[in-house]
Amino acid sequence: MKKNGVNMIKISAKNVDVFYGKKQALFNINLDIEENQVTALIGPSGCGKSTFLRCLNRMNDVIDICKVQGEIVINDFNINDKGCDVVRLREKIGMVFQKPNPFPKTLYENISYGPSIHGMAQSKQEMDEIVEISLKKAALWEEVKDRLHEPGTGLSGGQQQRLCIARAISVQPEVILMDEPCSALDPIATAQIEELIDELKKEHTIIIVTHSMAQAARVSQRTGFFHLGELIEHGLTDKIFKNPDNTKTQDYITGRFG
Repeated sequence: MKKNGVNMIKISAKNVDVFYGKKQALFNINLDIEENQVTALIGPSGCGKSTFLRCLNRMNDVIDICKVQGEIVINDFNINDKGCDVVRLREKIGMVFQKPNPFPKTLYENISYGPSIHGMAQSKQEMDEIVEISLKKAALWEEVKDRLHEPGTGLSGGQQQRLCIARAISVQPEVILMDEPCSALDPIATAQIEELIDELKKEHTIIIVTHSMAQAARVSQRTGFFHLGELIEHGLTDKIFKNPDNTKTQDYITGRFG
């Protein structure tokens, strides 16, 4: 959505610090993420990009020693407020992980699990529609429509990852987080996922952590570069890759370190 020709801000992180025990992992992160865009987070291993991604759906809550400070505002609501309903938050913010992780259930049950928990279907017919629409959006329907009652674990790696994307979008999230979704896939499966990301941004805001700069350049409109727990630079992907403001960004992109 645009307002007066400008993309709306979907997520705004302000002064975000993250600690694991006494060790600080993120330092004063300030980042606005625009609606219906793909934002890529790049940087060397251990730089904090996945830690930041997990702040956006409070996944860091499951780590006892982790403490998050600062504001993360989604739809004008600070998700770090004590009153935040984390279950509802994760309904709005889907996540796709590095390795495909289908549930040990049938394809149908993988997709219907979230919608049934959230009471999104009043009948078997409505649930059938949600499953079909989700698989179509994940570009998987034609390949699996005759195998819906077979285990999801029987699919190829690329199909499993698309199944996980279908599972994430089945509850109609506003935001989809992707943590290196293609790192376990071959080039053909990777190309399919990248095409899918381009299609999904029409309805969802997408944030992707990727170790592949080529992938970031292909799929994203905006890019943030993390280094040693700091957000060094963020802006339009084209500018970050062709004419960055910071020499550290330039050095990373040209392969001088990382």
